[in-house]
Amino acid sequence: MTVVKATVKGQILIPAPIRKKLAIVKGTPLRIFQEGNRILVEPVQTDIVGEGRGMLKSGGRVLKALVEDRKTEAAR
Repeated sequence: MTVVKATVKGQILIPAPIRKKLAIVKGTPLRIFQEGNRILVEPVQTDIVGEGRGMLKSGGRVLKALVEDRKTEAAR
């Protein structure tokens, strides 16, 4: 167990091994809450689907191909 000290402003440093294990980097949103005499800090789960939007830009070609494929199947 690692012991850290709070600064005058109440800031603490999360040890590097923990930051790496939880993929905490600059700007990572963290949820902080109290449970009895404990302070718990956990990374906020990100919207993976939302982050992936636009990653495979096709200019609508894939959607057009899908629509055409569906029309062909419906015509059978």
